[in-house]
Amino acid sequence: MLATLRDLVEHESPSSDKAAVDRCLDVVARRAEALGGRTRRHRVAEFGDPLETDFSFQEGGRCAGRLLVLGHADTVWELGTLRRMPFRVKGGKLYGPGVFDMKAGLTCALYAIRAIRELKLPVRKQITLLVVSDEEVGSNCSRPITERLARGCDAVLVPEPPSGPQGALKTARKGVGEYRVTVHGRAAHAGLDFASGASATAELARQLVRIACFTRLRKGITVNIGVIGGGTRSNVVAEQAWAEIDVRIPRLSDEQYIEKQFSGLRPVDTRTRLEITGGLNRPPMERSAAIARLFRQARKLARPLGVDLRESMVGGGSDGNFTAALGIPTLDGLGVTGHGAHAADEHIVLEQLPVRAALLAHLLVAF
Repeated sequence: MLATLRDLVEHESPSSDKAAVDRCLDVVARRAEALGGRTRRHRVAEFGDPLETDFSFQEGGRCAGRLLVLGHADTVWELGTLRRMPFRVKGGKLYGPGVFDMKAGLTCALYAIRAIRELKLPVRKQITLLVVSDEEVGSNCSRPITERLARGCDAVLVPEPPSGPQGALKTARKGVGEYRVTVHGRAAHAGLDFASGASATAELARQLVRIACFTRLRKGITVNIGVIGGGTRSNVVAEQAWAEIDVRIPRLSDEQYIEKQFSGLRPVDTRTRLEITGGLNRPPMERSAAIARLFRQARKLARPLGVDLRESMVGGGSDGNFTAALGIPTLDGLGVTGHGAHAADEHIVLEQLPVRAALLAHLLVAF
């Protein structure tokens, strides 16, 4: 498992580098084919080509349904990160870019299938492993592939990182939205002709005060003004200004509230014009009765492994949001316990690597 994980981590795979992500997906494909998987690459232009692998454990291929194991090979780390964050083991922890999010989870998926194959465990359903290439940047290219495959499945298992030091599974995730507010003003010389100008930056400042008030913490709705910009020089009344805003909602019904707030914005200085684009790009993963049953099953299967499995609701999204929104029972956070996703101390707890692979194998057999 360490050799496989090292191979994946040392094939650096930033979302923006198609060739690099494809090389990492080649590693997954070779190892999946060695386990008897039938691989297929979905060709996309901008990002890496998502990898679909089908595994059948029934003679003659007559399977009673299908399960989807869903993950991603892309990371937030640029090429060359290994020079300052090398793959290494220290103090029972394994460090490296992308090791926690989510190359350890991919390793668990491969070794769960290997265990099933070598131990000849009775798996009635076909298992499809889908590894996408653009999850960290919104999954715009891979989402249609994910949703199409999920519609034919009985359940979706997502070996993304678990939550917290106890490795809690994720039975609910917030939906994610991205908005851009652009203000169009009128440029003028700040000293010679100030009154003729209409400041886009001043108008944006007024609008941001309003937008910040869209947050409803008690309802779990957050609106974060993440990046702002505008203007050209201090002696020029700004002609344009903009802001990029992150929105998180726990329920799909909250989308109406957010849309109403943004569409209701009006300029205070009527000489300026507002342009608002964006919206919800990941629906919430709401904890349904089917997801709750799936978690209870996982918790029961985890006990013989010495794991008292817990569940959690988190603010971050994954591709599991898409499948859960389709009504497919989805269990997320089945990856390896660790910490530091997208941070310099990204790591997993080494002893948990085989434990989480075993849990995933038990879940696949249980269906």
